[in-house]
Amino acid sequence: MDTAALIAGGETFTTEFKRSDIGDKDLTKAVACLANGDGGVLLIGVDDDGTVVGAKPRHGTVTSPERVAAYIQASTEPALAVDVSTEIVAGHEVIRIDIPRANPGPVGTKLGVFTKRVIKSTGEPECAPMTAHEIVSMGMVTRGQDFAAATARGATFDDLDSNEFERFRQLCRAAGDDLGELSDHDIISALGLLPIHDPVSIGAVLLFGTKSAMQHWVPNAEFIFQDLRESGPSANVTIVAPLLAAAEQLRTLIDTRNTVTELMAGIHRVEVPLIPSLTRREAVANTLVHRDYTAVGPTRVQITESEFVVSNPGGFPPGVTIANLLDQSRPRSPVLAAAFKRAGLVERKGKGVNDMFEQQLRAGRAVPDYSHSTTDSVVVTVPLGNADLDLVRFLLTWENESQNPLRLNELRVVHEVKSSGSATSSEVAEELHLIPATAKTILGRLVEYGILEARGVGRSRKYHLTARFYDLAQDRNAYVRVKGADPLQQQRMIMDYVHAYGSITRSQAAQLCQTDPHQARAILKRLVEDGRLRLVGERRAAKYMSPE
Repeated sequence: MDTAALIAGGETFTTEFKRSDIGDKDLTKAVACLANGDGGVLLIGVDDDGTVVGAKPRHGTVTSPERVAAYIQASTEPALAVDVSTEIVAGHEVIRIDIPRANPGPVGTKLGVFTKRVIKSTGEPECAPMTAHEIVSMGMVTRGQDFAAATARGATFDDLDSNEFERFRQLCRAAGDDLGELSDHDIISALGLLPIHDPVSIGAVLLFGTKSAMQHWVPNAEFIFQDLRESGPSANVTIVAPLLAAAEQLRTLIDTRNTVTELMAGIHRVEVPLIPSLTRREAVANTLVHRDYTAVGPTRVQITESEFVVSNPGGFPPGVTIANLLDQSRPRSPVLAAAFKRAGLVERKGKGVNDMFEQQLRAGRAVPDYSHSTTDSVVVTVPLGNADLDLVRFLLTWENESQNPLRLNELRVVHEVKSSGSATSSEVAEELHLIPATAKTILGRLVEYGILEARGVGRSRKYHLTARFYDLAQDRNAYVRVKGADPLQQQRMIMDYVHAYGSITRSQAAQLCQTDPHQARAILKRLVEDGRLRLVGERRAAKYMSPE
C-alpha cells in the first residue's frame, strides 16, 4: 500500500507513526515490536493523529536509507533486515521502514528489550513488553521447536503414573492403534517423548504425569469447568490432571449437562443435541493440545444459557488466523497432537475445526465463532440458541432421499441463504469469505440438487430455498413471499403458489395476499376467466388449480 493511503488509514496493528525526532534506541524498539507481530510499516515524520510533519535529517543534512537499515540490523538480535526509503508526502519528507515478520523470533534490541504489538481495550495499537514465557514460547514456535519435546529437568519415570499409561492403551485399542499393546517405556519412545540425555520430557509429564509432577513441571496446566446457567445447578470445577484424564473429566462434565431434541425426518427419528458430541470432543481436545503451556492462566470451559465457550492462553500458532482456520492445520505441539490422534481423541486428518463447523450446521445452529481471540488467547464460542429444526428436517430428508451428504461449504451456503431469505452470489461470497467463482459454483450445484432456486439474471440473480423446504416447515406462504421478494402483483403470487403446490383455496389466497376473502375471490375469479386457473369443487371444497 502506498504511503499516503497508509497515513489516511491511521495507526493499525501493522502501521505505526513516529514523531520526527525519534532517537535511534526508540526506533530500534519500535521496529522490533512490529516484527514480533505481523510485521508492518513504520513511518517517521507523522504524528499519531496522522498529521504529516516531516522527519528530521538523521545524518547531517540528509537521511541515508541504507545507513538507517544498517543501524537497525546491527542493533537487533537476531539481526533484522528491513527496507528503508524516503518519500515526499504533503510537502514533507517521510522515512518509511518496511518490516518483515520475525522469523525466527522474537526480535529484541541488543540491550535485551523485547516488545510486541498489541491492541488496547480502546481498540488502539501499542507496543507492550514481552514476558519471559512469551519470549520462550515465540522462540520455540518460530524455530519449529515443540515445548512438549523439551526435557523435564530432574524428572524420572517415577513421576509418571502407570494408570495414565493404561488409560492411553485402552484408548488406543478402542481406536484400533497398535500402541495399545506397548509397554510404558515403548509408548514414550514411540510418541517421541524420550529426550536423548534425560529420561522424561515435558510432553510425557503432560500426558502421563502424576498430579505432583504436573504441578512441579507444568504448573500452568490447569483446567476450569463452569456451568453458568441459571436454569440448573451451577458448577465450578478445577481440574489438575494429565491431559488424557482431563479430557475424560471434561467430557463427563459436559455430557451430563447435555440435552437432546427429537424430530422426525420422514420415517426417521433424529436426535439434535444441545452440544454435538463431535463439537465437544474437538473443542476440548483442541484446547488441551494447542494451548501454550508456557503461558500463565488456566484453560476455561464454560456453558451459559446461549453459548459453549472454550478459552485458553496463547494465541494462534504462526500462520493460523481466524480467516484461514478452515484451511490451515498447524498444531502448536505436533507431539501432543500425534498422541491425541493415536488415542482417537481428535480427527486424524487434522480437520477437527471443519468437523465442528459441519456439526453445528447440521444441528441447525450458527457456526463456532473465534472473533474474541487475541494475540494472547484463543477463544471459541459455540452458539447454543434454538436450533433451526425446519432446516435440519429439510436437509436430513434431502440427504436420506438422495443418499448424498452435503459438504461443509454447501452447508454453509444453505444456512447463509436461509438466514438472509435470498442472496446473490457476491453476497454469499462476501459473507462466507469464499472466492466468488467458488460461491457461484456451489450455488449452481445446490440448484441442480433441488435445494435452492434462482431468479433473475446477471449480477442481480438471487437464490432462495425451494418450495420443498417451506412445505416441510408447514409455511407455504413464506416460500411465495421469499420468491416474490421483488414487489409482485397478487395474481403472480397466487400463480407461483399453485405452480409450487398444485392448488390454492380462497382462504389460502387471502392469507397469501394479505387481503380479505372477498378480494381474494375476485382475484381468483379473474384468473379463472383469463384461463390461467380452473375451479374444482364447490363452496368449502372449492380449490383452484392449473388448467393443464
